[in-house]
Amino acid sequence: MLRGCKPLAYFIDGKDWFPDIMLRYFRLFDRAVAAGQMRRHDHFSQADGVGAQVYHHVLFALPGEEWRIQPMLDLMLADTPWTAVQERRQGELLGYADWMNDYWLEHIYVQ
Repeated sequence: MLRGCKPLAYFIDGKDWFPDIMLRYFRLFDRAVAAGQMRRHDHFSQADGVGAQVYHHVLFALPGEEWRIQPMLDLMLADTPWTAVQERRQGELLGYADWMNDYWLEHIYVQ
């Protein structure tokens, strides 16, 4: 992303649970945000149930690629079973080429 090659990056962990290494990466990305080279979007969601976890979603998008943020959140927060269709869509939103998604689904992804 810092080289402008990938349009979107997506990270998720529990609220205030990101490890130090991730926080260092976020600071690096935040410098690119401050320079106008990226956009950052933070979203918090709550899992269902008693004592449910609050999740922190952090997305970075290149300028002009911000449209990918909401579809990625919609995909990740959907209350539907995860299938190869969602796996492919995630890859598309992250900027992977069709052949990369094809290979992933055929050789690596296990349903």
